[in-house]
Amino acid sequence: MIETNETIDEFLARHADDVEEAVRKAAAQEIMPRRSGLAAHEIDQKTAPHDLVTDADRKAELYLTEVLARLLPGSVVVGEEAVHANPASYEAIRGDAPVWIVDPVDGTRQFVHGDPGFCTLVALAQHGVVLASWTYAPVDDRFATAIRGRGAHLDGERLYAGPPEPGRDLRIATSHPDYTTDEQKRDLLALRTPGVAPRPCGSAGLEYLAVALGECDATAFSWEAAWDHAAGILLVEEAGGTHLTRSGEPFRITGGNDLPFTAARDAATARRVAALLAGEAGGI
Repeated sequence: MIETNETIDEFLARHADDVEEAVRKAAAQEIMPRRSGLAAHEIDQKTAPHDLVTDADRKAELYLTEVLARLLPGSVVVGEEAVHANPASYEAIRGDAPVWIVDPVDGTRQFVHGDPGFCTLVALAQHGVVLASWTYAPVDDRFATAIRGRGAHLDGERLYAGPPEPGRDLRIATSHPDYTTDEQKRDLLALRTPGVAPRPCGSAGLEYLAVALGECDATAFSWEAAWDHAAGILLVEEAGGTHLTRSGEPFRITGGNDLPFTAARDAATARRVAALLAGEAGGI
């Protein structure tokens, strides 16, 4: 629990491991036991047949909401499923209080189908700045963390993405066609150009981890939901990368971005992808 007059930095120095423990427990207690045994009544559609929510999402988010709010009194929690039930609760991201941004199961469709490509995402932000993030892939037991100014780590090992290999096509994970409008699909067509190898993304959180690891060169996403991006953009930043919108500005978790935007393993790649998304032939 945060002490009187304790700063967020001091809180993180004392309690970052407690957050990791909470994420691990949420996965162990509420997500993994349901991975192979979801009944039909435990799976619901939200906005479309591919937009799913399960009892694992709901129960893991409730667990994390209770633990994180207690750990940092005065903070608020913005979770994907709570916002679906009450869209006005998303406004807390723009407020003054520290805010926990939670995606209990990022990649619910994969989770439902038994695919290992899902993760749990938690970020801590204040005044629109992401201060810390936790990304957990429970099937592989891989845990990535980032604290602003203190680097990114995967299972305790420091991450450094580095620049792409010269002469190789850029590997870019893009918004999945099932989740994009016709206009967004047209925007992303700008990446179908020589020297670029786009592919549809899976779990956004795992794609950001792949960028931080240097296994993927960049993302190109066309939606703003903070629970999908907050943890990942800090992870990429602290691994040496950066993020830019189509207009060349950094992505803001508070919204109002010129989409699509990219997160890339280095600044030069981010500029190139952002330029392509802006319609500049060949990038810069």
